[in-house]
This record gives sequence, C-alpha cells and structure tokens, in this order.
Amino acid sequence: MPADAVAAALAQAHRSEWAVVLSATVRVAGDLDLAEECAQEAYVSALQAWTRDGVPQRPGAWLTTAARNKALDRLRRETTLRRKLPLLVEPATVDPHETADPDRPDAAVPDDRLRLVFTCCHPTLAPEARVALTLRLVCGVPTPDVARAFLVSEPTMAARITRAKKKISAARIPYRVPDRAELPERLDSVLTAVHLLFSTGHTARDGDALVRGELCDRALHLARTLAALLPEQAETRGLLGLLLLTDARRATRTDEQGRLLLLADQDRTRWDQRAVLEGLTVTAGALASGPPGRFTLQAAIAGVHAVAPSLEQTDWPRVVHLYDRLLAVWNTPVVALNRAAAVAFADGPAAALPLLDELATDPRLADYPYLPATRADLLRRLGDAAGAARAYRRAVELTANAAERAFLEQRLAEVSRVAGATPGHAPPRTR
Repeated sequence: MPADAVAAALAQAHRSEWAVVLSATVRVAGDLDLAEECAQEAYVSALQAWTRDGVPQRPGAWLTTAARNKALDRLRRETTLRRKLPLLVEPATVDPHETADPDRPDAAVPDDRLRLVFTCCHPTLAPEARVALTLRLVCGVPTPDVARAFLVSEPTMAARITRAKKKISAARIPYRVPDRAELPERLDSVLTAVHLLFSTGHTARDGDALVRGELCDRALHLARTLAALLPEQAETRGLLGLLLLTDARRATRTDEQGRLLLLADQDRTRWDQRAVLEGLTVTAGALASGPPGRFTLQAAIAGVHAVAPSLEQTDWPRVVHLYDRLLAVWNTPVVALNRAAAVAFADGPAAALPLLDELATDPRLADYPYLPATRADLLRRLGDAAGAARAYRRAVELTANAAERAFLEQRLAEVSRVAGATPGHAPPRTR
C-alpha cells in the first residue's frame, strides 16, 4: 500500500483512536508510562504492517490489540505481571470498543476518552497536574502546547506531567471509572481539560494553520457527552454553550488565503447560526440554574458577541460587567487582560492602558504574546505609531503561529511606516 496513504490513515487513527488505545492498554499494563510506550510502539508497528498488508477495516481495534499484546509481553518479560495484577480493573479479554452496558457500574461514563479524562482527574492529584495529564495523555496535546495553556515553561510542564504519572504509580491509584456519586468532585478539572483542549485547537500554538479543527471537534464531542452525562450540573451546559458559540465563528476567522481576520472584519452572516442558536439556548439554561460559574459566564460573554450586529454595536458595558463577575469567581491574568480589551471598547483605549501597565508586572504574562499585541492595538488607535511598533515587535517575537504572526507583521509594517521606522528592525529583547 502507498506509504502516503498509510501515513494518512495512521494520522487519522491517532486523532480519533489514541485515547481509546491508551485507555485499553492502561487496563492491562496498570502503569501509565508503560501503557503510553506500548501504544506508541503499536503505531510504529502499524506503519510497517499496514504498508505490507493494507489498512485494516477497524484501525482502532488493530492498534488496541497490538498495544495490549505489547503490554502483556513487556510485563511477562520483566516478570512483573503478578505485582501489577492488583492494579487491573478489567480482564485483558474485554473489548475496549464494546458498547456501554447500563447494568455495569462504570456505564456512567459511556465514552472511552471521557473515561480516561476522569481517571486522569483523580482528586489525589494536584488540580494543575490533573488537567495537564489529561491534555497530554488523553488528548495527545504536545507538551509545549500544554505549557502555553498554563503560562509556564515547557521544562516546568514536562516535570509536572512526569510527577503526576509517578504519583499515580506510587500511590497505586486504580485505573477505574468513577461511579456517578464520584463524578461531581472531579468535574471542574474535567471541564478545564476539555476547555483547554478546545482552546489549543481554536488557536494553534504554531504551524501554518490558525485552527486545528480535529481538536475543536474532539472537545465539542466531549463537552456534549458531559452535558448529557451530568445535566444537573450547570457548568457542563455552560462549557458546551461556550464552545458552540466560539466555534460558530470558525469558518470566518481567516480569509481564503488563510490570513487572520479579527472579530471586526469577520462576515457575521457566515457564522454557523445553528451552533449560535444552540449555544444561546444551552447558555440561557445554565444561567437560569443559579449563580453562574466561570464557564457559564464565559458563555454569556460569547453570547453578547454572537447577537451583536457588528463590533461597534456590541454591548460593551455588559461585556465589561460580565468580566467583572468572571474575575470574582476566576481571577486570572488572562481574564483581566480580556477585560482590559473590553474596557478599551467601552470607555476608549486610553482607559485600558493603565490596566495593561498593571498586568505587565505579572510574571505569568512575561511571554504571553497577547499582552503586547493588545498594547500595540491600543497605542495604534491612540495614534502612537512608534509605541505601537515597539509593542508589535515584541508580540511578533513571542508568536509562533504563522497566521497570527503574519497579521502582526502586517500591522507592524503599517505603524512603522507612519512612525518613520524600519519595519524589520527589532530592539533588544527585554523582559
């Protein structure tokens, strides 16, 4: 079979089947590191086998069987099978692709990927470790992207993930599905993981494309499953509403050449109106369920944008008010930065600059490209072309995504011409 066809099939199998393969292998191996190694080896083996024999009818089942067999072989070779047996929760003969049985205790979570998400979000792990582990193992998000989502360095995040896996092994945390009574205490970490997965796909950290659609689709699927699984939890509906309203703009975020289009330049008639309607309905239900949490409030903000005829006609005072409420329940520098951007539209860019000055002292935003990008836009609107150019240069330095970088470079060239500066000249990097 042609190598390119096999490579494409493997790439698709990694996107759609990785979590199922890994979760099934964990049940056999009883160890995350071993399961991850065997799952990776299965994909490597598939490259040769599928080239020789063709892509199987069920690639996921082939990979699952190969990974589980490798795990069993490793355990036998290392004579550790007897020691690992207490960690097993299901016999190796269980088909990981079987339909959930409502009479089984673990049927509360019918999706294999969601099962593993809840497993990674065990309450004995630190909250940050739960989400990081979920993104890395369940969703296959690269460590640099996970680090970017948490505003930490890649080595710091790699160490955090390693410690989490070691704690699971040392504490002998069982790889089992929580029953329904245990689900709510793990919910916030799970919602955070799904949200970060969507964010990673919504704006890719690097590469040529702005959006990684498969990650957005995967997050939406998980959010729908959560909302159906726990309808009594308002935040599950809030998250689903947020993702629907945000993803509704996917097709309009770049032009035909792949160039970034800001909210002001997007053709709102091309937004997915079915997704907007569903998102607004789900969000309204979440808001009616009591004091809103952080995902429901973010969904409400997205809803204000979704119903506005244009950027200028957006109800910016309401957006600022919603960000105030969001900061009261989730006080993070990124939320504060987004609020500052809303203040700039509600009260003018000069009103937002002091807010950015305060945020610039937060070390968590030292390498966050949207901070200098926001400052650059405010200065550009105020007519300070030289100051805008300096801020745009800093934003370009920190931006790896090609679509975002091209947009920033274009803006830099524009303000540099106005300021009489040379666009390609960048000052020494400062912290």
